[in-house]
Amino acid sequence: MEPAKPSQELLRSITDEHVLRALFRHRLLTRAELSTETGISKPTAGESVRRLTEAGLVVDTGQRTPGGRGRGRVGSYYALAPDVGTALAVSIAPEGVVAECVDAYGSVLARADEPIGRPARPEDVSAALALAVDTVTALTLAVDVGLKLEARPRIAVVSAADPVDRHSGRLLQLPDAPFLLGEIDPVTVLARRVDGPVIVDNDVNWAAEAERAVTPLDDFAYVYLDEGLGCAIVSDGEVRRGHRGLAGEVAHLITTGPEGRAMPLIEVFGALGLRRPHSTAIDVGLLLERRPPEVVTAVGGLIAALTTLIDPELVIVGGRWGTPLIDDLAAETARLARPVPVRAAAVEDEPSFAGARADALFRLRELIVGR
Repeated sequence: MEPAKPSQELLRSITDEHVLRALFRHRLLTRAELSTETGISKPTAGESVRRLTEAGLVVDTGQRTPGGRGRGRVGSYYALAPDVGTALAVSIAPEGVVAECVDAYGSVLARADEPIGRPARPEDVSAALALAVDTVTALTLAVDVGLKLEARPRIAVVSAADPVDRHSGRLLQLPDAPFLLGEIDPVTVLARRVDGPVIVDNDVNWAAEAERAVTPLDDFAYVYLDEGLGCAIVSDGEVRRGHRGLAGEVAHLITTGPEGRAMPLIEVFGALGLRRPHSTAIDVGLLLERRPPEVVTAVGGLIAALTTLIDPELVIVGGRWGTPLIDDLAAETARLARPVPVRAAAVEDEPSFAGARADALFRLRELIVGR
């Protein structure tokens, strides 16, 4: 029995997807260039351009190749239609709320920053989130004349420096959390500001995704050491979030503290006088000034636990005090019963935001292709 042949509709859909993805990469292409880029014939590429133009996804830009007088036929340059949509990438962190609007080419059209006071209270964070998104949307419409005045981003991806309930997208307050004093609901705040879904995840998970984009790995742990403590667990190529989304919340993992006492990791910094005044946040400057060996021992206990439980190929360390102590941490973990390689994070510039931005772009492109 001969295998069923793909339908003409399926073949057209696959061809159209190849054409759209070529335009994602190159912005402007003629039909001949699309044929070369995708490996499909010129007539097939031309038919795909016609279908996509009729669907409102592709436009003739009006630009032409220099053809004529022995240089071949004049070619028209095609691009994505201006109204195929944009995506939002948002970061909620102790430093404030940052929102960026990106187009399907991956270009950042606008950026807005809104500060947050300390301690951060839910109503203040929600207000800053709304203002940052409203501002970046207005700036995007101002710079991109091709967008309709009522156009809203088609999707939003949010990175949050707090635990995130994977089912609702709410930010949760756990004991000794240094940032948010309460809970907020980014999905509700953004629902009327975005035409599509709002995806919310923990900032360390997004940082791990950014690392995977640089160095593809299937099994690793990303330990984040800054004012707060966090960990992302990547197993079999996927970030593991747990039943509620709280996997990797390692602040209360039991480790070795001062004088060899067993205590939760977060309490080590209190015992050593390394917290900010009236806060559970770690004083990064003071820690780097003192570099107490007890901290290295305590984080070594964390890495030992991760090695035992998830068997990672590698442990990646990020954060403002994690990276400077990487040599000390590597030496500490080399003495473990099951040593594991430890290295500093490769993505240093806004790693969580980089991961969220990349995911927003990916999801936007999938929406365009699906349309």
